[in-house]
Amino acid sequence: MPPTNADPKTDPKATLRREALARRGAVAPGARVVFSRRLANEGLRLARLWRPRAVSAFHAVRNEPDTLQLLSALAAEGFATALPVVVGRESPLTFRLWRPGDPTRLGAMSIAEPLEEAPAVDPDLLFVPLACFDRRGHRIGYGAGYYDRTLAGLRAIKPIHAVGVAYGVCEVAAVPYEAHDQSLDAIVTDQETLLFPAR
Repeated sequence: MPPTNADPKTDPKATLRREALARRGAVAPGARVVFSRRLANEGLRLARLWRPRAVSAFHAVRNEPDTLQLLSALAAEGFATALPVVVGRESPLTFRLWRPGDPTRLGAMSIAEPLEEAPAVDPDLLFVPLACFDRRGHRIGYGAGYYDRTLAGLRAIKPIHAVGVAYGVCEVAAVPYEAHDQSLDAIVTDQETLLFPAR
């Protein structure tokens, strides 16, 4: 999702976000292709491990890691796959069933979303975009709080797994962590897969 224009003087996450996005923007095209394949393999491995009923991923924009191979692999394995839908600035995301090849429309943030008639689901496994991360499983998103609200809501009703998707160059020493921030259960990068113990 597009980054916000947070002021680094009042938001300590803003500088980390800006610098990490600059590093991500410099990743070579060939490395992006390789990561797409790795993400498909690792994502499928995690889905087989956790056996979710529905899996969501994001439709990449700008230079985010491409998740289409991941979604194709999951769908081919028989997992129900979904994409997020933005319903309001202060609301959590909702999710609608979608698999590669299905039609999309541009949503409120000019990101491809499933059509409104696609069935809604509550995913058990979510592949989450981020700007940067640390080795404690903390992430910085783009500043709007969509995934923090969404993960908090889903975790209040059932067990889920949230997996961050990022290039290794987006790692930082420590993410400033606040009470409303939602931690990740795993992070898949182009270099490694990090798993975090249940909290």
